[in-house]
Amino acid sequence: MKIKVGVIFGGETVEHEVSIISAIQAMNKIDEEKYEIIPIYITKDREWYTGAMLKDIDSYRDISLIKKFAKNVILVYEDNIYKLKQKKALLSKVVTDIDIILPIVHGTNVEDGALQGYLQTIGIPYAGPNVYSAVVGQDKVYMKKIFESEELPIPKYTWFYDCDYKNNQEEILENINKLKYPVIVKPATTGSSVGIGIASSEEEIINKIDEAINYDSKIIVEEVIENLKEVNISVLGNYENQKLSEIEEVIPADKFLTFEDKYIGNGKVKGKTGFKIPSKTSGSKGMLSATRKIPAEITDKEREKIERIAERAFKVLGSSGVCRIDFLIDNKTKKVYINEINSIPGSLAFYLWEPKGIKYTELLDDIINIGIKDYKKRNSKTHSFESNILAGYAMNGSKGMKGK
Repeated sequence: MKIKVGVIFGGETVEHEVSIISAIQAMNKIDEEKYEIIPIYITKDREWYTGAMLKDIDSYRDISLIKKFAKNVILVYEDNIYKLKQKKALLSKVVTDIDIILPIVHGTNVEDGALQGYLQTIGIPYAGPNVYSAVVGQDKVYMKKIFESEELPIPKYTWFYDCDYKNNQEEILENINKLKYPVIVKPATTGSSVGIGIASSEEEIINKIDEAINYDSKIIVEEVIENLKEVNISVLGNYENQKLSEIEEVIPADKFLTFEDKYIGNGKVKGKTGFKIPSKTSGSKGMLSATRKIPAEITDKEREKIERIAERAFKVLGSSGVCRIDFLIDNKTKKVYINEINSIPGSLAFYLWEPKGIKYTELLDDIINIGIKDYKKRNSKTHSFESNILAGYAMNGSKGMKGK
């Protein structure tokens, strides 16, 4: 009997379209002899839909057609089975049951622990990061605080809330000036370069902060590493075991790539979606606009340091499934910095595993199996007690527990 895998993607996030692309790539590569693929698309207005048409990228050209022809569903637990049921059907008809969820989501409201919290609350098995690792994997401030505590090398930074900036702009600008320009401004919880910009002066920093505040209430400002070489590595596993992928080098463009640069050109979506969508037999290298060198041109010493830091970072964040960890190398000083983790990376970073002999289909199989193991491990722990302290409790007036 095939394992029924619900692939969840989309959601109310600025990375909505990128999630669609990643999910369709994956659904084209999951082993259909072993798994039954059930697409679960979350619209930007948070409605859930399922149906075979959701595996086709062309379906997303007109969302109204999805709402018309796909089934609007909810996820429920009934008779010891997790089921997708039609939301507005007269008898709430069951569409299908689900064995495990594979979230292929990016950004706020989905990758940041919100979706994982829902799945864990209702108890369904799911693959990828749990609530805690999803939260720290999405929030760059939390992430850096943990890296600092583990003495992992990170660029100098400062951070603040939008309300603090409004009330104490001068003080915050003084803290930023201590970093020395140029600096890079980022919303703390977005990805795909959304709201991110580089500033070379105090005048520019104000504009960049104003832009970032449009996307987040928490802002982080980091020093720009001069003589930069950017490299990425993927890690597969959980807190018990970790595997390391090949290391890629990101060839720099003439300028910092914004979300529009990466995915949209001349007002049109690049190559339909900014990604090449693979067929059953073809491959894809993810972003068409990014130039990558695999393996990266780095020394054995740099490789060893990156692998050691990546393994440690993955473990201390409690990550699970597959992630991509981005590093910065100062070519002049040869110092290696860890930049950030992408707990559910675009394309699931499959292109970093192929040089290691792990095909995308095998990688997806590993991710699902790790999710099953995590679920069994989680369920082996004690989370509640049989005793009920309320059984003999009597309220005294309106004082509640304080009543005597």
